[in-house]
Amino acid sequence: MKSFVYIITDRNRKNLHVGMCTDLLKTIKFYSEMPTLFFDSAQQLNRLVYFEEINTEEQAMERFKTVSTFTRPQKEKMIRAVNTDWVDLTIGLNFENGIKTRPYAFNTRPSIQSARRALTF
Repeated sequence: MKSFVYIITDRNRKNLHVGMCTDLLKTIKFYSEMPTLFFDSAQQLNRLVYFEEINTEEQAMERFKTVSTFTRPQKEKMIRAVNTDWVDLTIGLNFENGIKTRPYAFNTRPSIQSARRALTF
């Protein structure tokens, strides 16, 4: 079974939290639903900046233990090697899995044809 080792941070990049899971999207959703689980509300862990997909749980546990012992500069170097701008990678994961979220503005925007019908005399 595939496992993931990930690093998640807050918006200010003050905290770097290393974790391991089997379902990355479910874990990210858990972090968003429980924002004050690990830190206070000002330091919500909501930005996935790094992850590795590993084939077995044993290898994932070894990698998790290794990454957990890294110092902050080592973690930052590892993140910058694959994600130079520290972009939230959750968006790409949602896209790959076919989860389509539409912004609220698109759902409430009237169609062009209904506006044209209203203007005809």
